[in-house]
Amino acid sequence: MNTADRFDLVTRHTTEVVTDEELGALLETETPSVYIGYAPTGEMHIGHFTTMRKLADFLRAGLNVTVLIADLHAHLDDEKSPFDLLDARSAYYEEAVEAMIAAAGGDPGQVKFVRGTEFELDPEYTLDIYRMAAETTLARSQRAASEVVRESDSPNLGGLLYPLMQTLDVRALEADIAYGGIDQRGIYMLSRELLPEYGSSAPVCLFAPLLSGLSGGKMSASDAGSKVNLTDDPDLVAEKIEQAYCPAGELEENGVLEYLEHLVFPVLAGREEEFVVERPEQYGGDLVYEPGGYEQLEADFLSGELHPADLKPAASAYISAVIDPVREQLTEQPELLAAAYPEKYGE
Repeated sequence: MNTADRFDLVTRHTTEVVTDEELGALLETETPSVYIGYAPTGEMHIGHFTTMRKLADFLRAGLNVTVLIADLHAHLDDEKSPFDLLDARSAYYEEAVEAMIAAAGGDPGQVKFVRGTEFELDPEYTLDIYRMAAETTLARSQRAASEVVRESDSPNLGGLLYPLMQTLDVRALEADIAYGGIDQRGIYMLSRELLPEYGSSAPVCLFAPLLSGLSGGKMSASDAGSKVNLTDDPDLVAEKIEQAYCPAGELEENGVLEYLEHLVFPVLAGREEEFVVERPEQYGGDLVYEPGGYEQLEADFLSGELHPADLKPAASAYISAVIDPVREQLTEQPELLAAAYPEKYGE
């Protein structure tokens, strides 16, 4: 695979690259390493899946991939995970991520998993945290983490250390490329500023889009109806998609179309499978889209050729098919779910 093909594979379905020139040079001269970090807080859902699907692209492009299960971060961010649940939630996140990579056509055995507690308590790391804390203003740290860490008028100190630790994670994991949702941009821009001051190169940054919620607007962790969870069965997926915000001819905040664009069609492309919308002959018959045919589907939706009433059943069926292997892997381990989320899955 030549550099141009690798570049296209690495950057497709991303929102921003910082910078194109740096990434191109990296792919030309090296086998780069890329990392993504996830704090094991609430249950993973389809929004995580769209981000994790990219790891299969990275593997195909010949990158070394590391997933950081950022257990300490999960507690530092306003104690979103109680300290006594960190191990159980970390185990659940690793299992879920492996299942998502496999469902997207990648080999999870090629991915390195690391927990934050494996290196974030080391003396060198701790010393650099103190040094960064001494040299970084509260305002700068808050600004960097504003889209990630829960904000309040009187923030906890842990949330202010969060972006400094994430910066040092890039160096500790020897990552050439830092990958995450676009909400991570402030933190990684801080990393690009600070790391050269500590003898390390500024990372290339790749940002994934954040999906709209099924109810319109931003996806909400507290609103079960705004997202498809990885453990949702096909009937529940169908119910959520049927009730989803999907006005005829509108793309804005249309989570159904975003799920198809950033998850379903890329997975179908890897499998070389078509996307079929079944319709009665009296309404024009079935619509068949090639594996790379999302743009045509979107055009048909905008023109009115494809109506939400026909799209939604097809979307729910394909979304279910994509998440089913993940759901099965997780629900076959009830003890894993119960340990991580006892209030929901415990007896």
